[in-house]
Amino acid sequence: MARGQQKIQSQQKNAQKQAKTAKKNAGDHKKTAEAALHYKCSVCMIQLGDIKTYKQHFESKHPKLPLPSECLEV
Repeated sequence: MARGQQKIQSQQKNAQKQAKTAKKNAGDHKKTAEAALHYKCSVCMIQLGDIKTYKQHFESKHPKLPLPSECLEV
C-alpha cells in the first residue's frame, strides 16, 4: 500500500488522467445525437431522426403544403 509522497503522486497522476479522459469524451454525446438525425424538413429546417417522425411533423406543422417525395415512400 502506498504511503506519504508516493500516495500523493499517485493521486495527482490519476486526477490528471481522469481530467484528460473527461475532456476527450465531452463532445461525443453531441456528435452521436447529430449523427442520428437523418432527415431535414425543407420548410423549417428542423432535423428529425426517422421518416415516420418526419411525415408526422410535416402533416402537423405544414398541413397546407404537399408532402415531400421522401414522405410518400412510406
